Amino acid sequence: MSAVVTLKKNEGRLLKAGGAWVFDNEIESVMGDCENGEVVIVKDNDGITLGQGFINENSKIRIRLLSRNADTEINRDFFRMRVKDAWNLRRSVMNADTEDNLNSLRIIFGEADFLPGLTVDKYNDVLVVQSLSLGIEQFKETIIDELKAVLKEDGIDIKGVYERSDASVRKKEGMYLHKGFIGDEFDTMVPISENGVKYTVDVVNGQKTGFFLDQKYNRLAMQRLCKSVLNDPENLGGAGTLKVLDCFTHMGTFALNCALAGATDVTGLDISEFAVSQATENAKVNNLSDSAKFRCADVLDELPKLEKEGERFDIVILDPPAFTKSREATKNAIRGYREINMKGMKLVRDKGFFATCSCSHFMTEELFKQTILQAAKSAHKRLRQIEFRTQAPDHPILWAADESYYLKFIIFQVVDEK
Repeated sequence: MSAVVTLKKNEGRLLKAGGAWVFDNEIESVMGDCENGEVVIVKDNDGITLGQGFINENSKIRIRLLSRNADTEINRDFFRMRVKDAWNLRRSVMNADTEDNLNSLRIIFGEADFLPGLTVDKYNDVLVVQSLSLGIEQFKETIIDELKAVLKEDGIDIKGVYERSDASVRKKEGMYLHKGFIGDEFDTMVPISENGVKYTVDVVNGQKTGFFLDQKYNRLAMQRLCKSVLNDPENLGGAGTLKVLDCFTHMGTFALNCALAGATDVTGLDISEFAVSQATENAKVNNLSDSAKFRCADVLDELPKLEKEGERFDIVILDPPAFTKSREATKNAIRGYREINMKGMKLVRDKGFFATCSCSHFMTEELFKQTILQAAKSAHKRLRQIEFRTQAPDHPILWAADESYYLKFIIFQVVDEK
């Protein structure tokens, strides 16, 4: 019989609101024997059952909820139900206006798919798995087997699985870092297609699981914006031209979407030489080398240089890494976001467009907007919001689980103060 964890009086508010975590300071007692990683029953202080989840005394996130029903048996059938639900959601909500909409996507997004600590991304016919919680680790291969079976029912054959459980957060769970093949080995340079753009994903050495899938439809939004501007006979740069600056370009994703749309002068900047080489190769694969150029540069240093040289762009895109991964570092992150946004805005010509984002859930939507407004004031620019977007729908946001809402993406028109 499972051990029973009872919460302190007036605790568990987020859990009761639909969240997925119980923190160590919310627990009053644990009745019964249990090992770290085992499933326990969670009860409110008045004895009402709240569900069941994995316990881990190594982590401040003491319990990660699996089910609201304490009578549900956690077995292979349970995990098959979970992965089938996750896949059915993606099939339903991923836009069908591009032929490659299901070529590459996130199939399992941890707590938001009620599989806490587990991420599974699909790149063409390859799965990349990241396990970040002790509880889910013991069921990892069962879940993968069931997911492969569910996909096969839809005519999708998975040729290989690679694990990228090399994130340092595993240490907080008392786990070691690991990456490697699960099953047979395969070529880990995986070709994918997204929004009509082809990429080669390095699932072994690429960031996170190899590629940032969450920006898929934000990249498509920029592709559409470029097409719209180019179709305007009085477009910003003159007939048939469009000058774009893509900062923190990584694999050239935003830059290549803009170039595919017809932008004739696209520059991508990244501090990583490896990223620049990948972006350059991706431009070649898409026959966009003439319009999309990439170079290695520290964006924070490069933007003031470009301004001093008198450079101006029709579109500037900022897709920086998270400036904070903890609540304590938020103040420094605000300064960083304010500085980079101010520098980026100054390079946008009058009535040009500025796309900016934050991928830190500690940088809340309200805080991010306030920071951009402060940056605009410092840059002497006025902003007109065109679109506010978040992560792609294969990264669903579970309300009351704030960590699942992290990506904010805003497109503005920038107007010089006159």
